[in-house]
Amino acid sequence: MGWLASRGLMPSDTITLEVKGRRSGMIRSNVVTWVEQDEERYLVSPRGESEWVRNVRSAGGEAVIRRRGGRKVRLEEVLAEGRAPIIKAYLAKTKMVTRRHFGVDPKAEIGEFEAIAAQHPVFRIVEAD
Repeated sequence: MGWLASRGLMPSDTITLEVKGRRSGMIRSNVVTWVEQDEERYLVSPRGESEWVRNVRSAGGEAVIRRRGGRKVRLEEVLAEGRAPIIKAYLAKTKMVTRRHFGVDPKAEIGEFEAIAAQHPVFRIVEAD
């Protein structure tokens, strides 16, 4: 999957995220899907405090996104209070694959997403200078 995503052979919102491993220091790759909300792009962790999330935090948000080449980005974590609309948009987009991880109907009211927001880290993708 990573090979396909990094070469642009997956849907355009599916990319390979590369980040330095917090223990090994080696580059770790994960296939992720970004979502757009209010003209910004975000990564959402459907599985909560996953390895890639911990690695991003440890790396200070420094990462590389690969899709037909690579580009450096900074991932800025969104506070739990601001995650609900982003998670809702992400779930609407990826429901076939991720619905079971959230335990919320994609069409649920925003309050249900606010209730789970702290369990699902969200990062805004910022192009590195």
